[in-house]
Amino acid sequence: MAMGINISLCIGAYPGKDALYHLEKIKEHGFHGLEYYSWWQLGDLRAFAKEQERIGVGLIGTCTKHFNLVDPHERELYLTGLQETIEACHVLNIPSMISQTGNDRAGVPREVQRQAMIETLKQCAPLLEKAGVVLELEPLNGLVDHQGHFLQRSDEAASIIDEVGSPCVKIVFDVYHQQITEGNVIRNLRSYIDRIHHFHIADNPGRTEPGTGELNYVNILKAIKDTGYDGYVGLECGYTIDTDAAIERFKADILSKL
Repeated sequence: MAMGINISLCIGAYPGKDALYHLEKIKEHGFHGLEYYSWWQLGDLRAFAKEQERIGVGLIGTCTKHFNLVDPHERELYLTGLQETIEACHVLNIPSMISQTGNDRAGVPREVQRQAMIETLKQCAPLLEKAGVVLELEPLNGLVDHQGHFLQRSDEAASIIDEVGSPCVKIVFDVYHQQITEGNVIRNLRSYIDRIHHFHIADNPGRTEPGTGELNYVNILKAIKDTGYDGYVGLECGYTIDTDAAIERFKADILSKL
């Protein structure tokens, strides 16, 4: 397996199986953690934390409880959910949380929505910095999967990160989404690597495991590795064959070549 690439799986990789089953599989495959988006569905967080410790791998990412950043009327709800998620991250030793931005608000100028997002993120920043947890904005494609989503491009995401100006507000760069939205994947990830805290990977079309579509993941992962990036690369994808078989093929055909 490639050194310097920390691979995470996402909940749902093994359909119908719970988070602990996923962690056992991650350990078996020599991967590095699990992304579990709805932390509030785990039940007793302290009991789960003990199970993570027993298995030897744990959650490396989750999501905020509330997603809307472009509507200032939802700011207090967002901040409340953020604080609850920070507390969960402390219990579970999760280093980062992912946030979508919400859909474009009809009839509201885009710059007004952008400024609302920046103001909310500036209010999030001191809470995140005190906690040592990173909030990751995720641009999503609007052509196939998330029609109307406000934030879709990596350049706009980077400009927002720059205006917020916090080391705890970064980007999750989802290669699948950015291939659909803008292409130019390697150049863009190199350009914005200092704002990127997390990668997601899947092939296109179909959002299935790397190696099943048009993206050259040997070259993409080499490019990520060559930047010196040492964070997580999450397999946020469906699987065209049995999950274990797909992961072994990914390791043999892609990771072994890095």
